[in-house]
Amino acid sequence: MSIWPEISCLVLGGRPEGVALAMIVCFFSVKGTDLSDFAELGLAGPLLKSIKREGFTAPTPIQSISIPPLLKGADLMGIAHTGGGKTAAFSLPLLHKLLQTPGKPGPNRCKALILAPTRELAQQIGKCILEFSRGTKVTTTVIAGGLPYGPQIQKLRRGVDVLIATPGRLMDHLRSGAIGFEDTSTYVLDEADRMLDMGFINDVMSISNSLPEGHQTVLFSATMSPKIKKLSRALLDDPVHVEIEQKTTVAETIDHKMMSVARGNKRALLFELLTSLPLDKTLVFARTKRGADRLAKQICGQDIAADAIHGDKRQRQREKILKNFRNGKVKVLVATDLAARGIDVDGITHVINFDLPMEPENYVHRVGRTGRAGKLGTAISFCDMEEVVLLRDIERLIDVPIEVDESHAYHVPVPSAPKAGAKKKPGRKRRGGKPGAHSKKVSKQATGKKRGGASKQGHPATAASDGKRRRFKKRPARAKQAA
Repeated sequence: MSIWPEISCLVLGGRPEGVALAMIVCFFSVKGTDLSDFAELGLAGPLLKSIKREGFTAPTPIQSISIPPLLKGADLMGIAHTGGGKTAAFSLPLLHKLLQTPGKPGPNRCKALILAPTRELAQQIGKCILEFSRGTKVTTTVIAGGLPYGPQIQKLRRGVDVLIATPGRLMDHLRSGAIGFEDTSTYVLDEADRMLDMGFINDVMSISNSLPEGHQTVLFSATMSPKIKKLSRALLDDPVHVEIEQKTTVAETIDHKMMSVARGNKRALLFELLTSLPLDKTLVFARTKRGADRLAKQICGQDIAADAIHGDKRQRQREKILKNFRNGKVKVLVATDLAARGIDVDGITHVINFDLPMEPENYVHRVGRTGRAGKLGTAISFCDMEEVVLLRDIERLIDVPIEVDESHAYHVPVPSAPKAGAKKKPGRKRRGGKPGAHSKKVSKQATGKKRGGASKQGHPATAASDGKRRRFKKRPARAKQAA
């Protein structure tokens, strides 16, 4: 049986500099893969035992199409959204390679480097690799901001097989000499689009330029934007390109609802929902960090256990908050978009968008925290008049019309989209002024009377600053000088 799924198109292209670029673009659904067992991939025995212990039976599409070329050492550019088993797609070949080349890493060195945009994602990747490498001698370390430097420096001093890090903190250790990449043979960038959005491009390029020649580079992104294309051309060498076409960007187990409400009534509507509905684990999204803190405090004022999580929280605080949310001590967690991808908590029943995201793609990441593993979830979005455009963008992206829920006391009518072909009647516009301003000036000039002998427009005698009519005395005639 072939380990490759059915390929619907094979595209061969070329780089501007003349280097051939082979791209294998695979479009298929979960049912379209021919691979029925991880054993057919040729992974090492200890990894197969770990896969079985974790309860995985068959690889996902992104795994079955990515693992074979990665095992052969090829560079890879992958376009895949979260939730499809992407972490295992690059972790399993990486671990297989380490098991095939035993030997301890040198001091302040790492054999494999994985970059992630956020601390939460870095920790998730680290947890995944620890589970798969259980029973082996592979060592793993997560380096991220928000934690003391001392323990991180001690771990790096001993050397590590797999280093998972965020760009900012890794650059700190790189500048101080606590880490070097002379022994690094595998380099992975996960959620590269997110890293660029967060402004890490300079750090990413600095780290990439510090790696030795001949290393394998793996780059995963949710989108293929022009920035990602440029980055892939700079970092990858003749990569295999895989892309998973998704029929829908959100799970079918999520029920989407929209509540049209005036901005000033959003808070009251949220309190009403939290107190009247059976919301077990609820995730609320706010647009700003300050807004998230303020909203969490106000929810606590309603005798509801709530907390906020965002980028300004220290790492230990974030871990404690997520732990309390998992075990039920915190019922409502208020978060920002930066934390959306890092919240990996089972059993979230409701996601409430207190503020709609500015980018429609972030809606997918937000609501993706519920309706997981086949369980039903509900996504409720508050929408005021200024957010209607954002709502339409979201509907176009997910290709699902969002139902309007009018069963609340704060409902306001949703403005309909303008009819096609309808044009506004333009007002008369004077150069340098606003439409209609010319006609107003003309009428003033037509009705105004000259006073005090003033004949020029704008003379103080024609008008007063307070709009009242004033009288001016005539100046006495000058005396004629004697001849």
